[in-house]
Amino acid sequence: MSNFYEERATMIAAGDLQEFVPFGRDHCKHHPNALNLQLRQLQPASELWSSDGAAGLVGSLQEVTIHEKQKESWQLRKGVSEIGEEVDYDEELYMAGNMVIWSKGSKSQALAVYKAFTVDSPVQQALWCDFIISQDKSDKDYSSDEVEKCICILQSSCINMHSIEGKDYIASLPFQVANVWPTKYGLLFERSNSSCEVPPGPPREPLPTLFSMLHPLDEITPLVCKSASLFGSSRVQYVVDHAMKIVFLHTDPSIVMTYDTVQGLHSVWALRRVKTEEGNVVLKFSEQGGTPQNVATSSSLTAHLRSLSKGDSPVASPFQNYSSIHSQSRSASSPSLHSRSPSISNMAALSRAHSPALGVYSFSGVQRFSLSSHSQSPKRHSFSHSPSSNSNGSFLAPETEPIVPELCIDHLWTETVPRLRKKNSQASKVFITSDLCGQKFLCYLVESELQLRCVKFQESNDKTQLIFGSVTNIQAKDAAPVEKIDTMLVLESSGNLVLYTGVVRVGKVFIPGLPAPSLTMSNTMPRPSTPLDGVTTANPLSKLLGSLDEVLVSPVPELRDSSKLHDSLYNEDCTFQQLGTYIHSIRDPVRNRVTLELSNGSMVRITIPEIATSELVQTCLQAIKFILPKEIAVQMLVKWYSVHSAPGGPSDHSEWNLFVTCLMNMMGYNTDRLAWTRNFDFEGSLSPVIAPKKARPSETGSDDDWEYLLNSDYHQNVESHLLNRSLCLSPLGVSQMKDEDFSQNLSLDSSTLLFTHIPAIFFVLHLVYEELKLNTLMGEGVRSLVELLVQLARDLKLEPYVDHYYRDYPTLVRTTGQVCTIDQGQTGFMQYPSFFTPEPPSVYQWVSSCLKGEGMPPYPYLPGICERGRLVVLSIALYILGDESSLSDESSQYLSRISIAPQKPQAEQEESRFSFRHSTSVSSLGERLVVWMTNVGFTLRDLETLPFGIALPIRDAIYHCREQPASDWPEAVCLLIGRQDLSKQACEGNLPKGKSVLSSDVPSGTETEEEDDGMNDMNQEVMSLIWSEDLRVQDVRRLLQSAHPVRVNVVQYPELSDHEFIEEKENRLLQLCQRTMALPVGRGMFTLFSYHPVPTEPLPIPKLNLTGRAPPRNTTVDLNSGNIDVPPNMTSWASFHNGVAAGLKIAPASQIDSAWIVYNKPKHAELANEYAGFLMALGLNGHLTKLATLNIHDYLTKGHEMTSIGLLLGVAAAKLGTMDMSVTRLLSIHIPALLPPTSTELDVPHNVQVAAVVGIGLVYQGTAHRHTAEVLLAEIGRPPGPEMEYCTDRESYSLAAGLALGMVCLGHGSNLIGMSDLNVPEQLYQYMVGGHRRFQAGMHREKHKSPSYQIKEGDTINVDVTCPGATLALAMIYLKTNNRSIADWLRAPDTMYLLDFVKPEFLLLRTLARCLILWDDILPNSKWVDSNVPQIIRENSISLSEIELPCSEDLNLETLSQAHVYIIAGACLSLGFRFAGSENLSAFNCLHKFAKDFMTYLSAPNASVTGPYNLETCLSVVLLSLAMVMAGSGNLKVLQLCRFLHMKTGGEMNYGFHLAHHMALGLLFLGGGRYSLSTSDSSIAALLCALYPHFPAHSTDNRYHLQALRHLYVLAAEPRLLVPVDVDTNMPCYALLEVTYKGTQWYEQTKEELMAPTLLPELHLLKQIKVKGPRYWELLIDLSKGTQHLKSILSKDGVLYVKLRAGQLSYKEDPMGWQSLLAQTVANRNSEARAFKPETISTFTSDPALLSFAEYFCKPTVNVGQNVRMGHHSDCTVVL
Repeated sequence: MSNFYEERATMIAAGDLQEFVPFGRDHCKHHPNALNLQLRQLQPASELWSSDGAAGLVGSLQEVTIHEKQKESWQLRKGVSEIGEEVDYDEELYMAGNMVIWSKGSKSQALAVYKAFTVDSPVQQALWCDFIISQDKSDKDYSSDEVEKCICILQSSCINMHSIEGKDYIASLPFQVANVWPTKYGLLFERSNSSCEVPPGPPREPLPTLFSMLHPLDEITPLVCKSASLFGSSRVQYVVDHAMKIVFLHTDPSIVMTYDTVQGLHSVWALRRVKTEEGNVVLKFSEQGGTPQNVATSSSLTAHLRSLSKGDSPVASPFQNYSSIHSQSRSASSPSLHSRSPSISNMAALSRAHSPALGVYSFSGVQRFSLSSHSQSPKRHSFSHSPSSNSNGSFLAPETEPIVPELCIDHLWTETVPRLRKKNSQASKVFITSDLCGQKFLCYLVESELQLRCVKFQESNDKTQLIFGSVTNIQAKDAAPVEKIDTMLVLESSGNLVLYTGVVRVGKVFIPGLPAPSLTMSNTMPRPSTPLDGVTTANPLSKLLGSLDEVLVSPVPELRDSSKLHDSLYNEDCTFQQLGTYIHSIRDPVRNRVTLELSNGSMVRITIPEIATSELVQTCLQAIKFILPKEIAVQMLVKWYSVHSAPGGPSDHSEWNLFVTCLMNMMGYNTDRLAWTRNFDFEGSLSPVIAPKKARPSETGSDDDWEYLLNSDYHQNVESHLLNRSLCLSPLGVSQMKDEDFSQNLSLDSSTLLFTHIPAIFFVLHLVYEELKLNTLMGEGVRSLVELLVQLARDLKLEPYVDHYYRDYPTLVRTTGQVCTIDQGQTGFMQYPSFFTPEPPSVYQWVSSCLKGEGMPPYPYLPGICERGRLVVLSIALYILGDESSLSDESSQYLSRISIAPQKPQAEQEESRFSFRHSTSVSSLGERLVVWMTNVGFTLRDLETLPFGIALPIRDAIYHCREQPASDWPEAVCLLIGRQDLSKQACEGNLPKGKSVLSSDVPSGTETEEEDDGMNDMNQEVMSLIWSEDLRVQDVRRLLQSAHPVRVNVVQYPELSDHEFIEEKENRLLQLCQRTMALPVGRGMFTLFSYHPVPTEPLPIPKLNLTGRAPPRNTTVDLNSGNIDVPPNMTSWASFHNGVAAGLKIAPASQIDSAWIVYNKPKHAELANEYAGFLMALGLNGHLTKLATLNIHDYLTKGHEMTSIGLLLGVAAAKLGTMDMSVTRLLSIHIPALLPPTSTELDVPHNVQVAAVVGIGLVYQGTAHRHTAEVLLAEIGRPPGPEMEYCTDRESYSLAAGLALGMVCLGHGSNLIGMSDLNVPEQLYQYMVGGHRRFQAGMHREKHKSPSYQIKEGDTINVDVTCPGATLALAMIYLKTNNRSIADWLRAPDTMYLLDFVKPEFLLLRTLARCLILWDDILPNSKWVDSNVPQIIRENSISLSEIELPCSEDLNLETLSQAHVYIIAGACLSLGFRFAGSENLSAFNCLHKFAKDFMTYLSAPNASVTGPYNLETCLSVVLLSLAMVMAGSGNLKVLQLCRFLHMKTGGEMNYGFHLAHHMALGLLFLGGGRYSLSTSDSSIAALLCALYPHFPAHSTDNRYHLQALRHLYVLAAEPRLLVPVDVDTNMPCYALLEVTYKGTQWYEQTKEELMAPTLLPELHLLKQIKVKGPRYWELLIDLSKGTQHLKSILSKDGVLYVKLRAGQLSYKEDPMGWQSLLAQTVANRNSEARAFKPETISTFTSDPALLSFAEYFCKPTVNVGQNVRMGHHSDCTVVL
């Protein structure tokens, strides 16, 4: 039967013939093109970028009419998928005219356009290219870099690049490009050289021809080449040879193939990044060339590239006027060439994350080279006649920095010189293919000689270079690689399609439905390269074939021995042949699909069949291929492939049978005569001749039928059945006799291909068998394999193996069977490989020995094939034997690797892939095992297919890990141990910060009826979990809303006239409006960071409503009626705060950009204040850094005071502590003291100066920058100027300078390095207590020579102005330093005389400052608070509740009582800072007591002595401290205080007090309960600015403190809410946490249980957090290793995924834990069940059906007897 294979092996059937039409062609017809785009004029951008400036649109319209028939081209590639999915489809890039269409799709998946681009001028080339986004230029870590996938479209003068993320780049080209190639690093350009480019004048070096661009924002740089010269030294130079054309470029390996048109030779070069020394060599080489001409060249190149890319369209040759370039670069008229401003020259270094085409024109590629944009004007040509243009030497302009090359090509190989050199032997097609054994070939097709030349190449051992071998020529007209099956298709000149693997011919490809060229034709046919009769026709071949067709009317008679072939097929073919279609070329290979172009212009796409479809055959082939020598392996695979893929080849079912037959034939068996292979059912596909015979059924029947029955599996099974013996049925012996006939003379043919390798093949197949036993899904395959192995084992006389198989499958392996004798003489030829063992290796045996603890020889394994066996062996070794080294040491004692060659690079790579990356923290063996298995890629699905006994140790390890996992394991590990909660957490952790699970998606339609009060976007779900028992959140919303009219309730007394009554109402409304205007600051705190804006809509800002409604008739009351005097600009600051509150809703993780910020700019001027606040808010949440510098400049030049304040503070807050230079410049312009003394005096509004000074403090926070500190120190005491400048609101400026100085030196204390000569503390002390003004050192002496004419201060310091700033500066500089000496300066005076010198208000600040310095002394009790009050005050102060005052001569009671309350308030405020955000209970109780005290003082009869204003201030301060301690907790007692104070509107209650009370309310519900305050240094500094305890008297009051600073509390807020989310339902839920505190000096390490969602304490205080059972799986977050993991969880809305254990319910459904499966049911204890009340059922279930059942059936009724009720009760128990 073997001869039958030989014949059939000539044909390979291709599958799936489809007609192919590029998808883009069809789409083009319907795509809108330039004719439909006359609206383009509305888009200025495209006009700027059109190919020729002004005439862009007109030009494109003309082009359309001229070229109706466009030239088209397309390319296909393998579908690129997201990481992790396997895709198999084609992607097509089609270009025609001005359009490029990118489509994806395959047979199974519909074709679809992915993107379509239309550009302004005809597309010359379109290609895919991946750019690397990384600043690191080294070659090594290429793989780790981020890659930006782009599509590049080349036009005549520019190249457009569009990334998949949606960024667009455009780069203008400084020369005409002939070709673009995508490389591993970026793009490679080939400059086209037309003859007119040779410039007149002296000879010079030519310009480079190859250029590279590594990123759309990088410069285009010349390529360097490194080639060995004759003398052995290598020379580095630019690529300048015009004769060198690139014909091919490949990315991996990164090589370039070029063709030298002069010599007619191909060369291969390696493409890599330039090493720095090579770059320097080239630059030096070109600069010191010896002759002046050379000097001119390098810089002329630079100048040329830079000057000519100014926007001239280089369609005309850019070199026509070479000398004009020279003179121009020298001429003074274009200085812009050399003074490239730094902002532009570093453009490439600008963040690549910004898409440059956002409308900033100066970013686009044209402008990257310089600022000015020249047009080619005649004026420029006139330079060439100036005399200086000839002296080349003087030309080199020092400013022109050279362009550093980035890529380099190394010479690798050049083909040998052919004997007969033909002029045009350039390769028309080049590709890389590998053969079935992985050897690689570079093939190039030389069409003029009809040759495919294949060069074998391989990597050197150290992987650094490629070594090229010899060239093999194959006669071919066209060729294409089939990479999926490691072969290539070759179209021979005769028209045959032949499949090759490497240079080995596999066979002809037969395409059903296409003509195969007739068998005789190929002999007679002349070479098509010589046209007949010298007639030069365009396509001589088609004519030739046409004429032949007429001769061959019917080629059937000429077929030799046609009986061997399917007659029908060839007859069909002949009809086709007359149509004259034959294959003209092959194109677009993708995986195993190629397109054939036929001579009649149509195209068909065919699929080449795969090597094997069933997994079993694939594995066996792989193993055999691994073990055989390469040449034999290739022959074996070729043979199998030609059998497998013959026309009408096997189905998957019979593929195994075919494989066995083929393999045994190659080993020398005669399969026809071997019993078990003879009966293989090939489904009639074995040969075309047998097929008709088999199909003809016989009516009579024959003996064969009986035999068939006897040989059937069924018969044999029955025969060996036990019943047979008991029934004494004698077995039928007919078939046995027949078999014996056969077995007499069966012997192996030792001349066959694989005869000598039988033992090796047998052994690897046995290993495959052991491997498949470890996969429960391959049971069928194992049984098939056993039959083959048994036959081989018997013939090789390996009894142990036969026994082994018999034990595994006793029914399959019969004890006696056919043995094929092997000649004794021949056994010598068989090679038993070194790794062959007489005892069969068995995984099960190995594992059981391990479990028993016996020693075992290493288990053999095939790298890459027996991965499961290796995994099982190593995991058992690790987990059972506890040998930790088993994973790290690759050549371990547990495995012996099998290899035939001494070194196999392929296997080495396999090894390195599985190395154990010790990335995560691992302690126990189980953890090591689980982490290692995931690193190897083992998943749950693999675990399920392992046999149960083998999987048991692994499952055991998984079980232990599931109980106590570490929180920092990667996602895959968590999946393997079945902790979805952890894997989801790990997965979310890698995502960018975006919208999280908890973002509320409120449909916008619901809110339209009611007015937007700015609080709709809060996350109700989480808030309802935190505050589940009452509606406090609704109450807060009601208190903080400012969008609805207020209720004006005034009783009209009979004596009031109507007019007076209206005035009365409006005065009342004015009082209420003081409160309304103070609300937005609190609302901003409440809604902090709660909203993700939609980038296409502006941010909704709720309007500030200052009208009222008067009951009973609900008439509107308005302030603008003119009846009463309303202060001017009353609402300006209120609307500023309203804008800030709206802007602070935006979460820092939102995706917004510069355009959106500008888009929000309001149309009406009266909304400008709100927009100013909005800008400040964007700075506070970090988004303002995205605003383009251009827009910032734009806003500041408008001169709108509020906008400037908001913008300066916002930008400074966004750049907190960075010392950013550009922001410093921005701020300095607004601070006269930071400008040089000679500069012009700018008229900067006072409030803007204040904002700028605080901004400087923020930008330089904590840096202790000397110059800044010096200026700010002087500014605290800035005297008023002579011309009334700096005279108003001096206090707020001085305070700002003090705060800024404190921030700059924050917490540095006495170690202010390099500032000792400034005497900062002494100077501040002087500012605080007064004294003579020091002589003003420094540069601003002149300004302060003449004193002010209005304010007579003399030489002394005005303490009222400078004291607050100086006090707070001291507090911040010495913050938490516990410096006693400084603290003693701040002690309150303890004599009456001294007390009279200090304003009582300043005592509050001094006490606060003193306590902040002595941070560790603060104790949360009222005794400590009182200890701050000096003795004299404590003894003599009046108790406010007494009725009559004590009379005393020398004591001023008023002073004493005011000092008393202010000192108490200061101490309380420091308590608030110390315990901010901690919810400390004792601090809360202490402060709550003082707040209550102050409220009683206010209503006491003696309040007038202290003064109600002072008491209100102190009460506000204590309330704020209370809110700071309870920040974010929503404490009910504090809320009640705030609500009470909200209702007080008359009397002393002014705007400032309302502001304080509502800020306290906002802090209490900070960020809707998600945020709390931090006590870090910078937070305290921010809170000092925000909560400065002097509140404005009215809404426009900025005299003592700038109102905008109240919003700096944002810098102290940090997310600390932990929300457990059930991983299965994705809903927030309750979970029990155990929080462990680190020990400190005040308390030992303690544990506390919290019910989450809850605010965590500050993270630096914690040691670990644990989700406790029993309801949820335990989870431990260890903070001793670092808080980064928890911080990232908290910043993403604090989502912590938890997973319910089986049989448990959540706390919401089952608060008491009575409903879990473990809890007993009520019915068990029957006696109590009778006494149970129906109401209590609700504690056990929330099911409405059961509740109503209990309601109706279990209530005892009066009139029915006891027994009936009992019956009902028992029903109920049954139901339960």
